[in-house]
Amino acid sequence: MPAQFAAKRLGKELQKISNSLPPGIELVSANNLEEWFLDIQVLDTNPLYQNEKYRLKFRFGSSYPIEPPEVVFVKLPDRPIPMHPHIYSNGIICLDLLGTGWSPVQNVESVCMSLQSMLTGNTKDERPPGDEDFVRANRLRPKDIEFYYHDNDV
Repeated sequence: MPAQFAAKRLGKELQKISNSLPPGIELVSANNLEEWFLDIQVLDTNPLYQNEKYRLKFRFGSSYPIEPPEVVFVKLPDRPIPMHPHIYSNGIICLDLLGTGWSPVQNVESVCMSLQSMLTGNTKDERPPGDEDFVRANRLRPKDIEFYYHDNDV
Protein backbone atom coordinates (compact mmCIF):
# COMPACT_ATOMS: atom_id res chain seq x y z
CA MET A 1 0.00 0.00 0.00
CA PRO A 2 1.40 3.41 -0.90
CA ALA A 3 2.57 5.60 1.97
CA GLN A 4 0.34 8.40 3.23
CA PHE A 5 1.80 11.09 0.94
CA ALA A 6 1.58 8.80 -2.09
CA ALA A 7 -1.98 7.81 -1.20
CA LYS A 8 -3.03 11.45 -0.90
CA ARG A 9 -1.48 12.34 -4.25
CA LEU A 10 -2.96 9.27 -5.96
CA GLY A 11 -6.39 10.05 -4.53
CA LYS A 12 -6.23 13.54 -6.04
CA GLU A 13 -5.03 12.20 -9.38
CA LEU A 14 -7.74 9.56 -9.47
CA GLN A 15 -10.43 12.12 -8.73
CA LYS A 16 -9.14 14.38 -11.52
CA ILE A 17 -8.82 11.69 -14.18
CA SER A 18 -12.16 10.12 -13.25
CA ASN A 19 -13.81 13.39 -14.30
CA SER A 20 -11.86 14.16 -17.45
CA LEU A 21 -9.00 12.84 -19.52
CA PRO A 22 -7.58 14.03 -22.85
CA PRO A 23 -8.94 12.38 -26.02
CA GLY A 24 -7.63 8.87 -26.60
CA ILE A 25 -7.02 8.13 -22.91
CA GLU A 26 -9.51 6.13 -20.85
CA LEU A 27 -9.40 4.96 -17.24
CA VAL A 28 -10.33 1.26 -17.23
CA SER A 29 -9.93 0.45 -13.55
CA ALA A 30 -8.37 1.80 -10.39
CA ASN A 31 -9.76 -0.48 -7.73
CA ASN A 32 -6.99 0.47 -5.33
CA LEU A 33 -4.14 2.95 -5.08
CA GLU A 34 -1.48 0.41 -6.05
CA GLU A 35 -2.48 -0.62 -9.56
CA TRP A 36 -4.42 1.19 -12.27
CA PHE A 37 -5.26 0.24 -15.85
CA LEU A 38 -5.75 2.75 -18.64
CA ASP A 39 -6.31 2.42 -22.37
CA ILE A 40 -4.63 4.74 -24.83
CA GLN A 41 -4.91 5.16 -28.55
CA VAL A 42 -3.12 7.24 -31.14
CA LEU A 43 -5.48 9.82 -32.58
CA ASP A 44 -3.60 10.86 -35.69
CA THR A 45 -3.38 8.92 -38.94
CA ASN A 46 -0.20 7.00 -38.15
CA PRO A 47 -0.87 3.74 -40.05
CA LEU A 48 1.12 1.70 -37.50
CA TYR A 49 -1.45 2.33 -34.77
CA GLN A 50 -4.66 3.29 -36.56
CA ASN A 51 -7.82 1.92 -34.88
CA GLU A 52 -5.79 0.22 -32.13
CA LYS A 53 -6.19 0.59 -28.38
CA TYR A 54 -3.43 -0.34 -25.98
CA ARG A 55 -3.72 -1.25 -22.29
CA LEU A 56 -1.32 0.26 -19.77
CA LYS A 57 -0.75 -1.00 -16.26
CA PHE A 58 0.49 1.49 -13.67
CA ARG A 59 1.93 0.20 -10.38
CA PHE A 60 2.61 2.77 -7.68
CA GLY A 61 5.12 2.38 -4.88
CA SER A 62 5.20 4.04 -1.49
CA SER A 63 7.61 6.71 -2.80
CA TYR A 64 5.31 7.97 -5.56
CA PRO A 65 5.51 10.71 -6.87
CA ILE A 66 9.14 11.09 -5.82
CA GLU A 67 9.84 7.87 -7.74
CA PRO A 68 8.08 7.04 -11.02
CA PRO A 69 5.33 4.48 -11.28
CA GLU A 70 6.08 1.20 -13.00
CA VAL A 71 4.30 1.40 -16.36
CA VAL A 72 4.02 -1.44 -18.87
CA PHE A 73 1.83 -2.33 -21.81
CA VAL A 74 -0.40 -5.34 -21.16
CA LYS A 75 -1.34 -7.80 -23.90
CA LEU A 76 -5.01 -8.79 -24.06
CA PRO A 77 -6.95 -10.54 -26.85
CA ASP A 78 -8.14 -7.15 -28.13
CA ARG A 79 -5.18 -5.07 -26.91
CA PRO A 80 -1.79 -5.88 -28.50
CA ILE A 81 1.60 -4.63 -27.37
CA PRO A 82 2.41 -1.80 -29.80
CA MET A 83 5.29 -2.29 -32.21
CA HIS A 84 7.89 0.37 -31.40
CA PRO A 85 11.69 0.51 -31.17
CA HIS A 86 11.38 1.41 -27.45
CA ILE A 87 8.71 -1.12 -26.45
CA TYR A 88 9.70 -4.73 -25.81
CA SER A 89 7.33 -7.53 -26.78
CA ASN A 90 6.66 -8.21 -23.07
CA GLY A 91 5.31 -4.66 -22.68
CA ILE A 92 8.33 -3.10 -20.95
CA ILE A 93 8.87 0.48 -22.10
CA CYS A 94 12.30 2.06 -22.48
CA LEU A 95 11.51 5.72 -21.89
CA ASP A 96 13.59 8.09 -19.78
CA LEU A 97 10.43 9.70 -18.39
CA LEU A 98 9.79 6.42 -16.55
CA GLY A 99 13.33 6.27 -15.16
CA THR A 100 16.08 8.83 -14.81
CA GLY A 101 13.99 11.55 -16.51
CA TRP A 102 11.13 11.28 -14.01
CA SER A 103 10.00 14.38 -12.14
CA PRO A 104 7.39 14.54 -9.36
CA VAL A 105 5.47 17.10 -11.43
CA GLN A 106 4.62 14.25 -13.83
CA ASN A 107 1.43 12.29 -13.25
CA VAL A 108 -0.63 9.48 -14.77
CA GLU A 109 -2.19 11.78 -17.34
CA SER A 110 1.14 13.24 -18.48
CA VAL A 111 2.69 9.77 -18.75
CA CYS A 112 -0.21 8.60 -20.95
CA MET A 113 0.10 11.70 -23.11
CA SER A 114 3.86 11.15 -23.46
CA LEU A 115 3.27 7.56 -24.55
CA GLN A 116 0.64 8.72 -27.05
CA SER A 117 3.16 11.21 -28.41
CA MET A 118 5.90 8.57 -28.54
CA LEU A 119 3.64 6.33 -30.63
CA THR A 120 2.42 9.20 -32.82
CA GLY A 121 5.95 10.12 -33.86
CA ASN A 122 7.10 6.58 -34.62
CA THR A 123 7.68 5.45 -38.21
CA LYS A 124 9.47 2.16 -37.52
CA ASP A 125 7.47 -1.07 -37.37
CA GLU A 126 10.04 -2.86 -35.22
CA ARG A 127 10.98 -3.93 -31.72
CA PRO A 128 14.11 -2.80 -29.87
CA PRO A 129 17.36 -4.54 -30.86
CA GLY A 130 17.77 -7.79 -28.92
CA ASP A 131 14.06 -8.00 -28.03
CA GLU A 132 13.88 -11.80 -27.96
CA ASP A 133 16.97 -12.16 -25.76
CA PHE A 134 15.81 -9.35 -23.46
CA VAL A 135 12.36 -10.89 -23.00
CA ARG A 136 13.74 -14.41 -22.52
CA ALA A 137 16.36 -13.34 -19.98
CA ASN A 138 14.50 -10.56 -18.18
CA ARG A 139 13.07 -11.52 -14.82
CA LEU A 140 13.38 -8.03 -13.36
CA ARG A 141 10.64 -5.52 -12.76
CA PRO A 142 10.90 -2.55 -15.14
CA LYS A 143 12.00 -0.23 -12.33
CA ASP A 144 15.00 -2.49 -11.66
CA ILE A 145 16.30 -2.31 -15.24
CA GLU A 146 19.00 0.22 -16.00
CA PHE A 147 18.28 1.38 -19.52
CA TYR A 148 20.78 3.33 -21.58
CA TYR A 149 18.83 6.13 -23.26
CA HIS A 150 20.56 6.93 -26.53
CA ASP A 151 17.95 7.20 -29.27
CA ASN A 152 15.99 10.43 -29.42
CA ASP A 153 15.01 9.94 -33.06
CA VAL A 154 12.05 7.65 -32.41
